[in-house]
Amino acid sequence: MSGRLVAAEGLPWPPSVEDFYLPDVAGPWVTKFSLMIWLAVGLLIIFFMATYRNPKLVPSKGQWMAESVYGLVRDNIAREQMGKDGIRFAPYFTVLFSFIVVTNLFGIVPGLQISPNSHIAFPIVLALITFVMYLYVGARKHGLGRYLKQSLIIPGVPWPMHILLIPIEFLQVFAVRPVTLAVRLFANMFAGHLILLVFTIGGFVLLASDNIFIQASSIFAFIMAIMMAFFEVLVALLQAYVFVTLSANYIGSSLATEH
Repeated sequence: MSGRLVAAEGLPWPPSVEDFYLPDVAGPWVTKFSLMIWLAVGLLIIFFMATYRNPKLVPSKGQWMAESVYGLVRDNIAREQMGKDGIRFAPYFTVLFSFIVVTNLFGIVPGLQISPNSHIAFPIVLALITFVMYLYVGARKHGLGRYLKQSLIIPGVPWPMHILLIPIEFLQVFAVRPVTLAVRLFANMFAGHLILLVFTIGGFVLLASDNIFIQASSIFAFIMAIMMAFFEVLVALLQAYVFVTLSANYIGSSLATEH
């Protein structure tokens, strides 16, 4: 790769963003990222269909897991952020949460070893879905004109101030929110994967050295890589929770009757 140093035995160093652009599987429309997305969708469909195929009053382990995920999202995210209105959005938030968790965890699965969310395109799509719903439910409840007025005009402010505040509110409500929603997920998964690359490839670079003391130090790089892999599990769950919580908060604010 141009512009990159090459260590012993042809190992690329340091890792760069080029490591995220994987070879196409079958043309530009079938890539490793797109296959992982379909794999995540398939796994979730199979999981929820299998666990709810024959629901029982005393749940099986699978049914209990599915109900626990739904209960977590319904009670701790949807209802917490939106009140009673959040119940009808709980299925969407549950699917969104489960999808982000699965795709995030792909980053530590051998053979996959990268999350699709470390590529900015996928968080953008997820944020746009939430953003479209955010606009739709607000315009449907309040009417488009009233919704725009409620979103952009702060009550109790002298009218000359609106010349300055309306553009700021427009950027915050209709531009900053979806951008930050996508960038937050992307940046955390990108940084996590890059850190894993640094310690993993760094370990192999040190191991390939001719100096026995440098070779011995590679053990620390591999230990850090293992520790960071476990840390990535926590980050994967936390970022899914944050993304869905903010989505619920935004949609809830769109349904609110006050600014």
